[in-house]
Amino acid sequence: MNLTDERLRELDNPTLTADERARLRCRVAADLISEGRYEAAREALGEHWRGIGERPNAEGLGERTAAEVLLQAGALSGWLGASNQSAGAQEQAKDLISESAALFERLGETDRTAAAHSDLALCYWREGAYDNARVLLEQAAALIGDDAELKAKTVLRRVVVESSSGRYTDALRLLTDSTPLFEEGTSHALKGIFHNELALVLRKLATVERRQDYYDRAIIEHTAAVYHFEQAGHERYVARTENNLASPLYKLGRHGEAHEHLDRARLIFARLKDAGSLAQVDETRARVLIAEQRYREANRVMAGAIQTLEKGGESALLADALTVQGVVWTRLEIHESSLSILRRAVEVAEVSGALCSAGRAALTLIEEHGARHLSLTDAHTVYLRADELLKDTQDAEDIARLRACARIVIRRLAGGRLHDEGFTFHGAVHEFEAKFIEQALEEAGGSVTKAARLLGISYQSLITLLDTRHGRLYKKRTPPKRRKRSILRTDGDAK
Repeated sequence: MNLTDERLRELDNPTLTADERARLRCRVAADLISEGRYEAAREALGEHWRGIGERPNAEGLGERTAAEVLLQAGALSGWLGASNQSAGAQEQAKDLISESAALFERLGETDRTAAAHSDLALCYWREGAYDNARVLLEQAAALIGDDAELKAKTVLRRVVVESSSGRYTDALRLLTDSTPLFEEGTSHALKGIFHNELALVLRKLATVERRQDYYDRAIIEHTAAVYHFEQAGHERYVARTENNLASPLYKLGRHGEAHEHLDRARLIFARLKDAGSLAQVDETRARVLIAEQRYREANRVMAGAIQTLEKGGESALLADALTVQGVVWTRLEIHESSLSILRRAVEVAEVSGALCSAGRAALTLIEEHGARHLSLTDAHTVYLRADELLKDTQDAEDIARLRACARIVIRRLAGGRLHDEGFTFHGAVHEFEAKFIEQALEEAGGSVTKAARLLGISYQSLITLLDTRHGRLYKKRTPPKRRKRSILRTDGDAK
C-alpha cells in the first residue's frame, strides 16, 4: 500500500473535522495530479469537485482550507482541460487559482502562495503566454522557503517555459545550476522531469550545432526519464517521454524505432482517454512521416490532430499543428490551402501571446512559399513580422532560419538572377510587372484609375493586365461602387 492509499483510508476516520477531511482530500488530489492520474484526483476531491472550471464546494470550511480546495480544483481543471481539450478551461482554472493565491497571501502562507503562482504559470504556459508564466514563476521562486520539492518543481516549470520560448541557453543554465536539487532529495517523478527537460535542450543544441552525439545523449536522457517515471508509477509521463523519444530517433534516420515509441505513447494515452496528448503524438508522427516523404499519410494524421486541438484552448499547440499541416499541403502541392493555413497559424499563435510559435509559422510561410507563391510585398511583410516576433529568441536554429528567409526575400527584391534554379525570362518579367502593379494599387488606396495614372498606362490597359496576367492582385483593388441610376438620360427620362 502506498502513501496515497493510506491517506484515502484515513478518510474513513469518523473523528476528522470537516476542515481536516477537506485538507486530506486536497493532499491526496495533489499527489495524484503530480502522478498524472487526473481522473483519480477528481474522485479524491469528492464532494468538493463540481467539474472543470466550476467553483468547488467550500461551504463551512476555514479560509486556509478553502484556499487549498480552490487551488487543487483550479490545478486539476487546468490539467483536465488540457487533456480533454475543453474550451475555456485554462481561463476558468486561472480564476480559481488566482483566488486561492490571494487567500494564501492574506493569510501569510508564503509557500502555498508560491505553489499557487507556480500552478497559475502552467495555465499561462499552456495558452502560450510565456512572459506571464515566467513572471509568475519568478515570483514563486522568491517566496519559497525550505520546501525542496516545491523549489525543484518550480525550477523545472521555469525550464519548460524558457525552452518553449526558444531560450535554450537560459534553460540549460537553470538545469545546470539546479542539478544538486535532483541528485539526492527529490522524488523519482521530479528526477524524470529533470532528465526529460535536459534531453529536450540537448536535442535543440544537436540541431543547431549539427552534433549527432548530442542526439545520442538526448536519447540516453529520455531513456533515464522513462526509468524514473516508471519507478514513480507515472504512466502519463512515461507516454509523454516515449513521444519525445521519437524526435531524436527520426532526426537520426531511425524512423522505424521512432514509430515504435509513438505506438507505445499512443496506447497509453488512448487507455487514459487523453485526447490532447494523443493529438501531440499524432503531430510527432506526422513529422516522422514527412521525413519519410509519406505525405498523404501525414495529411490524414494531421487532420485528426487539428480537429482535436481546435476544441481546446492551447493555442500554441494548435498553431504548431497548423504549421505542420501547412508543410504537408505544400508537399502535396495544395498551395493555396497551405498559404491559408500557415497564415492562420501565425494569427492563432500571435493572438494568444505565443510569439515564438507565431514567428516560426511565419518563417515556414516564407520557406515554403516565399520564392514562388507569395507576392513580393507579402514575402517582405511576412519576413518583417517574423523578425519582430522572434526578436528575443535565443534559439540558434530560429536565427539561422531567419537569415535563410532574409536571403529568399532579398533575392526576390533584387528581381532574381539569371543562373538561379528555375529562372525564366517571362517569369522574371511577370514578377517584376506584378511588383509595380501591386505597389501602385497600394499607393492609390485600391483605386484602379489612380494606379493606372501612377503607372503611366490607361485604365483599360491595367484592367486587362489584372484580368489576364495578375488575377491574384484583384483583392488589392477597391470594388467599383454601383451607381443607383444611369447618368445618361433617355428621352423618356425628360420631364
